[in-house]
Amino acid sequence: MKSSNSLWNLTLRKFKKNKTGVFSFFYIILCGLVALFCYALAPDNSNSANQMHIEIHSKDPGFSTKMLTLPNEQSKESNTWISILFNGKKTSSNEIPILSYEVSEELLSIKKYDGTTKDFKLEIFQYSPENFISEKTFLLGTDKFGRDLISRILIGTRISFSIGFIAVLISLLIGIPIGGIAGYFGGRVDAFIMWLINITWSIPTLLLVIAITLTLGKGFWQVFIAVGLTMWVEVARIVRGQVITTKQQQYIEAAKALGYSHSRIIFKHILPNILAPIIVISAANFAAAILIESGLSFLGIGAQPPTPSWGAIIKNHYNYIILGKPFLALAPGFAIMSLVMAFMLLGNSLRDALDVKA
Repeated sequence: MKSSNSLWNLTLRKFKKNKTGVFSFFYIILCGLVALFCYALAPDNSNSANQMHIEIHSKDPGFSTKMLTLPNEQSKESNTWISILFNGKKTSSNEIPILSYEVSEELLSIKKYDGTTKDFKLEIFQYSPENFISEKTFLLGTDKFGRDLISRILIGTRISFSIGFIAVLISLLIGIPIGGIAGYFGGRVDAFIMWLINITWSIPTLLLVIAITLTLGKGFWQVFIAVGLTMWVEVARIVRGQVITTKQQQYIEAAKALGYSHSRIIFKHILPNILAPIIVISAANFAAAILIESGLSFLGIGAQPPTPSWGAIIKNHYNYIILGKPFLALAPGFAIMSLVMAFMLLGNSLRDALDVKA
């Protein structure tokens, strides 16, 4: 036990020396916290950040305007802080972008952003309309539907993290047992499993995901399952190769001589000693899952509107790159690039730290 602890302590010390890996690790932790508390951080905390203001669509970063918020008693009653934290506001108050307003004895007269005017009775605002008018700033501007872009990107972080976590979990649950059984027993069992792995491996990942998605239907969870079911082959191949090498060690022969069951030898003696390559491949699969989900959303078969997805945001605004509004597509593109790069750099750092020969 002490030797095991000292080995992991040595690995931790080696990892700490890799500044790129440490930075990537903390960046991933930061993105994870953003994904968890995205609705608390987003300026627009409505469900899916779907507050539309068509009058102020495609505005530049830092755009600011006065906003009139119409009272909505139903919104107060149906939203709790727990529901807002996890799902955002189910029913949000209506907001109207305005250029100016005037208050008379009985009416509030506003001039909308599109130039039209409208009057409201003061009793709607409890005779204090100033309390319902505020200055609203869009840090990354607005998309083509007038929605807050930074809110959409923050909530899209939850989609990317969810797809990565669930896809990797599914791939591990399927790939580790199958790879372990193939490598440990060998023979016909190994031949059949390798035949199955090679068949799955020969099908392009994106086409297989598209086929599974179309079979299960378009939606949030369908994409997670589809991506996870295509990644188990990589895990299974890695585990199989490691088990074939590890089962020849003397301590495995000793376990067999003591009469331990095959399942105990595989899951308690072999798998704990091959965790290093599994951790590395999991980090790479996490990054691949994010890219696949973004690609599916870009093609229109990923997370469906109005759910914010980085790939869908790029799809809706990629033509704005040549129309003078490149930030609408570059902002989610940078989010994808930075998170995927962080996972790849973390995987490389873990590979170096876990290399006992180094």
